[in-house]
Amino acid sequence: MNRIRRTGGTSGASGTSGSSGSRSSGSSSGGRFRGQGAGRQASRTGTGRPARQSSRSAPRRQEFALPVTLTEPLPAVETFAELDLPAGLSAALVTEGVSVPFPIQAATLPNTLAGRDVLGRGRTGSGKTLAFGLPVLARLDGQRAQPRQPLALVLVPTRELAQQVTDALAPYARALRLRLATVVGGVSIGRQAHVLRGGAEVVVATPGRLKDLIERGACVLDQVAVTVLDEADQMADMGFMPQVTALLDQVPARGQRMLFSATLDRNIDLLVRRYLNDPVVHSVDPSAGAVTTMEHHLLHVHDADKHTAATEIAAREGQVIMFLDTKHAADRLAKHLLSVGVRAAALHGGKSQPQRNRTLAQFKGGQVTALVATNVAARGIHVEGLDLVVNVDPPGDHKDYLHRGGRTARAGESGTVVTLVLPHQRRAMDRLMADAGIAPRSARIRPGEDELQRITGARTPSGVPVTLAAPAESRREDEAPAGRHRRGRGGARGTGGARGSGRGTGRGGSGRVSGQVRGAVRGNTA
Repeated sequence: MNRIRRTGGTSGASGTSGSSGSRSSGSSSGGRFRGQGAGRQASRTGTGRPARQSSRSAPRRQEFALPVTLTEPLPAVETFAELDLPAGLSAALVTEGVSVPFPIQAATLPNTLAGRDVLGRGRTGSGKTLAFGLPVLARLDGQRAQPRQPLALVLVPTRELAQQVTDALAPYARALRLRLATVVGGVSIGRQAHVLRGGAEVVVATPGRLKDLIERGACVLDQVAVTVLDEADQMADMGFMPQVTALLDQVPARGQRMLFSATLDRNIDLLVRRYLNDPVVHSVDPSAGAVTTMEHHLLHVHDADKHTAATEIAAREGQVIMFLDTKHAADRLAKHLLSVGVRAAALHGGKSQPQRNRTLAQFKGGQVTALVATNVAARGIHVEGLDLVVNVDPPGDHKDYLHRGGRTARAGESGTVVTLVLPHQRRAMDRLMADAGIAPRSARIRPGEDELQRITGARTPSGVPVTLAAPAESRREDEAPAGRHRRGRGGARGTGGARGSGRGTGRGGSGRVSGQVRGAVRGNTA
C-alpha cells in the first residue's frame, strides 16, 4: 500500500506547535548507535545538555538530546480528509464524531502514514492514541494475521492503559475487520493464549504478560510490521526497560516504530537511539504538562485539618479523583468517605483485575463520585467531564504530578488540580512544581472556609452512610481454568471485559460520544 510504504523522499513532522527535529545545544555525537540483536542504527544525535535555568517557572528536569531529523518533514494537515486513509477509517471517524485532528495528530499522521518512525511528546489527553492508532490500522488494512503471529504491537505500562487503548481503537479496527487482543496481567493467561492462537492483527500488551505468553509459545513477533511504545517513560520508571528491549529485539528491524509519551527524558534515550530510525520528532507541548485550561493550586493545610479537608472536597457536587501514596491509605479514606455519605471506592494494585475493572466502570457510570486511588490510576483513565483531581498525598516527582493531573482538562476542556501540602512538605512541593514547569496558585486553607469551597466545591458531607451495590464475583477471573473459556460472539473475550479477538473486535468503549471535541477524546489516552 502506497500510503504506508517507507519513502526516501520528504517525510517528517510539522513544527507548528513544537520542535521538529531541532538540534539540541552542544556538539554532535559523531557516531551511530547499533542496536543489539536488531540490526537497526539510530540517526546521529546531539549530546549537549541544555543550560539549567534558575527561573522557578522554567522546567529544571534534564531532557535527553533529541535526534536530528535527516529527512525533510511533511507538513501538518488541518483535516482528516487531507490524509490518504482507508475509506473504512474515514467513515469510522465520522461515526465517532471525530472531525478535527488534535495538534499531535495533525503533525504526525502524514509522516506515520508514509511509514516514518515517530518520536512524539504530548501531554496526557492530547490525542496520542489516534496519532498512533490510525496509521497502525491503515497499514494493516486488508491483511490477516496467522495464528500466534500478530502484525502490530502496542506496548503500554499498565493494565488500565492497555484496556483504554483497546477500547479507543476498537471501533476503528472493527471498521476494517481487524482483530484486537489485549494482553495484561491479573487475568487468565490461558484465555489470552487462546485468543493469540486464534489470530489477532493488533496486540495491545503490557511487557511482563507478553513475555510470559511468548515463553509459552502462544505468540511470536517475527511478523510485526509496526510497533508502538505508549508512555515509554513510565515503562522505564517502572523497571520494564529490560523486558521492553528484549521484546523489541524480537521485532523485525525493517518495521516501523512509534514512541509516544507525555514526558521524555534521559531514561528512554536508549530506546530512541537504539530502535528509532531517522525519527520525526514532534513536541506538541514543550513543558509536557502546562495546560492553559488547567488550574493548579497548592493548598497549605495543618496536619490536624488535612483529613477533614479531604473529606469535604470528596463530598463536592460532581466527581473527583483523589490520589494517595499507599493502597492502605486509599482503603481507609474510601471506607471513611462511605461512612459519612460519600459514594467512594478505592482503586489500587492490591485489587484483583476484575475488581479494578468494576470500580472504574462504576466511576465512569457515575455510581461512584470519589475515586480514591494510588498511582495505578495516574495513566490510562479517561472520564468525561472530570474537572477536579486532588493530590491528598503529594506525588513523588514531577512526572507523577503531570500524569495524575492529566486525568482532567482533557481535549481542551477545563480542570483543576489541587494538592494538599503539609508544613514539612512545602519546600519539596516548590521544587516539584519548578521541575514540572508550573507556577501554581497557593492558599492557606482550613475546613469549612469559603476559599476551600471556591477552589474545590468542598461541602460538608451528609453524614448518612452509603453502601455501593456491586455485582457478585462468583469466581475470580484470574483463577478460572483456561479450558473453561469459550469463544463468544465476535470472538474470544479479551481481558478486562473487552473482546480481544474476533472479527467484531469487541466493545468500542462505554457508548457513543457526540460532539467534535468529545468525539475526538475517544482516541485520547494517557
